[in-house]
Amino acid sequence: MIRTPEHLEIHDGRFRSLVHPMGKLEQLCTGFTWTEGPVWFGDRNALIFSEIPSQTLYQWTEGQGLSVYRAQSQFNNGNTRDPWGRLVGCRHGARDVVRTEYDGSLTVLAAEHDGKRLNSPNDVVASSDGAVWFTDPTYGIISNFEGNRAEPEQPARHVFRIPPEGGTPVPVISDFAQPNGLCFSPDESILYVAESGSSHDDTVPPVIRKYAVDGDALTPLGDFATLDCGLPDGMRCDALGNLWSSAGDGVHCFAPDGTLLGKILVPEVVANLCFGGPDGQRMYITATSSVYRVFVDVKGAEPWTRSGR
Repeated sequence: MIRTPEHLEIHDGRFRSLVHPMGKLEQLCTGFTWTEGPVWFGDRNALIFSEIPSQTLYQWTEGQGLSVYRAQSQFNNGNTRDPWGRLVGCRHGARDVVRTEYDGSLTVLAAEHDGKRLNSPNDVVASSDGAVWFTDPTYGIISNFEGNRAEPEQPARHVFRIPPEGGTPVPVISDFAQPNGLCFSPDESILYVAESGSSHDDTVPPVIRKYAVDGDALTPLGDFATLDCGLPDGMRCDALGNLWSSAGDGVHCFAPDGTLLGKILVPEVVANLCFGGPDGQRMYITATSSVYRVFVDVKGAEPWTRSGR
């Protein structure tokens, strides 16, 4: 019988069908300060991720390794692909959400609300109708480490939605201390939002909340899960509806009912993750100074992250 490797922690038998004991945790590249925002581009077999303090977007490809995708990234943090294969990113420095067009030019999707600058857009997801949803905590303006110190202009730390046709971002959630990671369930009926306010306030619980989605409206469904190590940051759902969240000791996997199934243990604090690879069954993990990869026996819920349209 093959022993469970040291990087896997089984909490529920269902986790065994989502991982494999022969899969190794690989360190792909290291030497960074704070990595974030991994997103897979299947049509070019490449991972793009952020290195926030150095204001650099990097690209990693099998065989070619690491290269600079974009310098002077304005402290770009979270990234995603929209349903048409375009990169969408959150920039702390410019305090906006931008889309990279096919010719490489940038289109600003959101920079203000109610005539005031956004705080510092952090994480972003796109729904299948083309709407863009993003969180707007204050991490990019409370110091100069991952942005530019400034006073917040928004009265709350909102979660915003940009309509499919574009236009002014609309607040859809406004009661978080610091909203962070976002992800949809496979059928987009549930939106999960990470509360990371415990980073600066110990009284804030490290929870993931869930909301029922009805078009552009959200209905609170309460807390989905509480992390037992660190706080939730970036998250992704797999095609079966399990949620994989960053944490202080690695990646935590939760069943759709909120049960902790297991953990992928990582020797650094994890900021974010995504599914990818040629078969869609590799998990890429941005963890403080390094990027890791591990085989998982399930694919991600967002089909357009695997190949362009």
